[in-house]
Amino acid sequence: MADQLRLIEVLTPKQRQAFVELQFTIYADDPDWRAPLKSEMRELIDGAKTNPWFEHAEAAFWMVYRGDTAVGRISAQVDQLVLQYMGAGTGHWGMFECIDDQAVADLLLSTAENWLRARGMTRAQGPFSLSIWDEPGVMVAGFGTPPTVMMAHHRSWYSKLIEARGYVGIKDMHTWEVQITHPFPDTVQRIVAMGEKNPRIRIREVVKKDFANEAALILDILNDAWSTNWGFVPLTPHEVAHVGKKLKPIVYEDMIRIAELDGVPVAFMISLPDLNELMGDLNGKLFPFGWAKLLWRLRKPKVNRIRVPLMGVRKSLQGTRMASMVAFVLIEYIRRAARDVYGAKRGEIGWILEDNGPMRSIAEVIGAEITRTYRVYEKPLSAEVH
Repeated sequence: MADQLRLIEVLTPKQRQAFVELQFTIYADDPDWRAPLKSEMRELIDGAKTNPWFEHAEAAFWMVYRGDTAVGRISAQVDQLVLQYMGAGTGHWGMFECIDDQAVADLLLSTAENWLRARGMTRAQGPFSLSIWDEPGVMVAGFGTPPTVMMAHHRSWYSKLIEARGYVGIKDMHTWEVQITHPFPDTVQRIVAMGEKNPRIRIREVVKKDFANEAALILDILNDAWSTNWGFVPLTPHEVAHVGKKLKPIVYEDMIRIAELDGVPVAFMISLPDLNELMGDLNGKLFPFGWAKLLWRLRKPKVNRIRVPLMGVRKSLQGTRMASMVAFVLIEYIRRAARDVYGAKRGEIGWILEDNGPMRSIAEVIGAEITRTYRVYEKPLSAEVH
């Protein structure tokens, strides 16, 4: 019953730890869930000292208990960059985890909505956990397989609970998967061959020792390449430095490549071995022994899948034949390294916005198929609090 529910705002370190731990309860019987590192989750929500996103945004966090048992959690956030790039009055919520109980979901969502409304927001969008660059959307299709590294996984009832609160889906994002043990179709191979012979094009590996500068270069291209995409907000210089520092331990130089045209960097592709395959037995903990295990496994990882989380071509080049050539050469070089060095058999590209025609076309041409769908929801916020 709803009157048995108890809502608390997450304010103390102990409460933040409980907020993180709830996921491990919600997914305890889900064989496809992959536990995140608890330390990473704490850093995400602990404020500006561990997450520079808080330099331009504010957030609040809540948990719902039934008796002494935690049964749900949520965040609400107002991001000044979202207001600038996605429109005035746009508030977000996220970090949503909930048992299959509409009363719990209603209490969580209404609390987030009221918080947003009190800050002048006129519409609520979610989930964003915490931003478009973290884990956007709730999984609505593709259940039955585990996610790759840095991709979200949700319980199948979440969309039902959200929609019952009056939310309507406004944008879908897909992950695409392709086999990479064999060459791509002949059409792609011909384009790659032309690109390899073109003296104007140079594809280079990143330099891990200089990864702070490499990350800044890549994310400068990214901010330009994605600037017209739905949901885009730029990464700030502090966020760029933060991302570079976090990625460096899992950087493999042959899996992250930069394309130069006439000596000018114009495109990039980041790919990662599926580290979820290497962390399944750590249960989110690096200590006392998880850190040593992970470091050993990261030395020369062998995985079944790789993931391409980010790829971009500068806007000035988009829509040209040269852009397609550069993109396919990047993809082919990553495919070879993933197969030959890391033993991967499958590659996942994503997420890709449902209306991102150029990226969808690339995925289709190389034979990729949609495997998962994530949905962002929206609801107008009326003036009254309820």
